[in-house]
Amino acid sequence: MGTQVMGLSGSRALVMGLGVHGGGVGVARYLVGSGVRVHVTDMQSPDRLGASIDALSDLPVGYTLGHHDTSDLDGIDFLVRNPGVPREAPFLLEAQRRGIPIYMEMTLFFLACPSRRIVAITGTKGKTTTTTLTGEIFRRAGRDTVVAGNLRVSALGQLSRITPTTDVILELSSFQLEGLDAIRTSPRTAAVTNLMVDHLNRYPDMASYMDAKRRIFIYQRPGDVLLLNRHDAYSDAFAATAPARVEWFNPDDALAGFGDPGSTWGGSHNLANANCAAALARSSGIAEEAIAEAIRGFAGVPYRQEVVRVHRGVRYINDTAATTPDATVAALSSVSGPIVLLLGGADKGLDFTGLVASLADPRSRVTDIVLLEGSATDRLVASVGAGLVRGRHRSFADAVTQASQLAGGGAAVLLSPGCASFGMFVNEFDRGDQFNALVRALD
Repeated sequence: MGTQVMGLSGSRALVMGLGVHGGGVGVARYLVGSGVRVHVTDMQSPDRLGASIDALSDLPVGYTLGHHDTSDLDGIDFLVRNPGVPREAPFLLEAQRRGIPIYMEMTLFFLACPSRRIVAITGTKGKTTTTTLTGEIFRRAGRDTVVAGNLRVSALGQLSRITPTTDVILELSSFQLEGLDAIRTSPRTAAVTNLMVDHLNRYPDMASYMDAKRRIFIYQRPGDVLLLNRHDAYSDAFAATAPARVEWFNPDDALAGFGDPGSTWGGSHNLANANCAAALARSSGIAEEAIAEAIRGFAGVPYRQEVVRVHRGVRYINDTAATTPDATVAALSSVSGPIVLLLGGADKGLDFTGLVASLADPRSRVTDIVLLEGSATDRLVASVGAGLVRGRHRSFADAVTQASQLAGGGAAVLLSPGCASFGMFVNEFDRGDQFNALVRALD
């Protein structure tokens, strides 16, 4: 394999979904660099896509923004869809009806990547932390390493750095994994951190979501490796259909370097992430000393229980990546002291039962809940009850201000919404960035 897919030069491509995470930009840059004439279509407005458009300002790329125009399908050789675009989108179905080949970034990346040493990680929660830590371990071991994927780093954008001996560590969402069907390819080494109910606004049921996750291993070969969580309820079903060798990690095993004195990175969920990363490293022949050193020096990942500031004795913790109720429950179990919880947002059709039980537990440390308005918020109030709710806000600034007023010394203001971000924010990272700015502005 080379760094470009054979036969692209001179063709015409339509990129469906530019997005704001960098993947669409990486796709467009790669295609133009491969000699492809590129047009981009996106339902979002030019204002919302400003940063992505600016990043392509030096390239001859055409745009149809704010709507889709079926005339853009005329004469194109293939379409590349953004992972955020559902397979059932009417414009995509029209492309299929016309017989236009449909690819994704990961389709192109796996075809073009010069290295076969790809380690890919998926799961409902923990995949960004696990991927980042795995990359740190590989680097600590002296390996030439590239980390990319769902952590807002375009894999195609990293191709120029990758050689046949580079270890490529990828975080792959269920949406991105859908792109592997077109080439019937899975990474040689794959890991599933865990599987929880999620994305039921995209998939019709849990079985469909689970099937999307299977893409990370169903095209593996007998000499490949699939790493699974020994304690996860779905692991046995995955193992039963895996064509590769199955290896296991225990999420609660003690690990050298984890939780050392002075470390700000901890919690049972992160111990599970660390065990997954360590097992991947061992599977690739990395020594225990390098694993322990990397774990000892790891400070965690932004937007995931990130301590932004301690102000007047109150810790402000950014867990904006908690877009499911289960993720919020995990955060509540990890944060010490009284908690003022910033909760709510866009509905993904998820069950709040576990979150309600956690809040109702006599051991719960949540003293106050400040709600962010969104399509899930009415259902949250009905599920959680009004007892702990102190306010509902369309203004994020007002929500953070009220939370800071409610929190006394020794408490934590925890942004762990348990819901998607759409409506008030561009995405969960925009939500997290706004939180950080508001917290740092407190006086």
